[in-house]
Amino acid sequence: MHQRTLLAGTLLATALLLTTSATSAAAAPEDPAATPPMGWNSWNKFACDIDERLIRETADAMVASGMKDAGYTYVNIDDCWMAPERDAEGRLQADPQRFPSGIKALADHVHARGLKLGIYSSAGTKTCQGLPASLDHEETDARSFAEWGVDYLKYDNCNNEGRPAVERYAKMGEALRATGRQIVYSICEWGENDPWNWGRDVGGHLWRTTGDISDSWSSMTSLLDQQVGIEQHSGPGGWNDPDMLEVGNGGMTDTEYRAHFSLWALLNAPLLAGNDLRSMDEPTAGILLNPELIAINQDWGGKQGYRVRDDGETEVWAKPVSDGSVAVVLFNRSGQEQRIGATAEEVGLPGAGAYRVRDLWTGGESQSDGELGASVPSHGAVAYRVWPGEA
Repeated sequence: MHQRTLLAGTLLATALLLTTSATSAAAAPEDPAATPPMGWNSWNKFACDIDERLIRETADAMVASGMKDAGYTYVNIDDCWMAPERDAEGRLQADPQRFPSGIKALADHVHARGLKLGIYSSAGTKTCQGLPASLDHEETDARSFAEWGVDYLKYDNCNNEGRPAVERYAKMGEALRATGRQIVYSICEWGENDPWNWGRDVGGHLWRTTGDISDSWSSMTSLLDQQVGIEQHSGPGGWNDPDMLEVGNGGMTDTEYRAHFSLWALLNAPLLAGNDLRSMDEPTAGILLNPELIAINQDWGGKQGYRVRDDGETEVWAKPVSDGSVAVVLFNRSGQEQRIGATAEEVGLPGAGAYRVRDLWTGGESQSDGELGASVPSHGAVAYRVWPGEA
């Protein structure tokens, strides 16, 4: 009897322990940036020409276009949403002409479609467009964002009074945590003070490593170059951010946009579209909805891609994937088609008798003895996923 009592007690204790562990696991908040955030931002296409109708229609288009199903989640309002003055209680308020229904109503519209709402402020006295910002108003503004149902904050660096960046960004990080609401914190410090070294410490989930992107080949490649050597600072919960996507805005060719998207996917960059989703053409949709490159970007292992080789006008980039494969981008900066090659060993694959090679743009598969190569168009990229073993 005594042994049965002990056994029953042990089983009960074990069951309680398992139940408690399961309950704790269920209660633990999911990391909102376990993989790089995906969504849309208003700035690259619309700048200050925004209103609540645009945001509602964009949320609707994100669902209708298949972007939501592909993983795009955040509908982010950039600068110019706020009124020129705070209200009588010192709180930010939406511009009454552009956003007469207020931000809470927009958040409700976005949430009803299974999406999340992002908003913008600056760690300065004014935003980049001269509107009220959050320096020394962090607690008040964070509470407003939480009360409105905001899920993401892009926090810029304009009009910062020369005050230390770490202190300014830490203050907002503390204020966001104090709200109790899960809000992704995007530190838009332009890479001026190496935020990859301290972004996580101040509560950031991603941090800009560069100045602003523009819709041009030279801008995109310049930002790409600035990612070399900082890949070790990026991973689940905290990501290097080379700025948003320009795909579909018209300043580059579709070939250049495919290269842009291939490289941003490999870099584990946040995939934030910046085009007009309401009138997106098929080539643009084909780029932004590429499921195989999205899978590379969203791989749970979270290892950022890196430049393996720089031959001047041609480059080889690679990213380890958690299933043992490696994603490879052969990149051609030159003004003419180039043959670019690499070896399996060079991109970090283990020795094998054969390798399975999948083209991430065409879906075609082949087998290699370890030599990888392609003729890459001018200003273009070829993207592969390579596994040890036969195709």
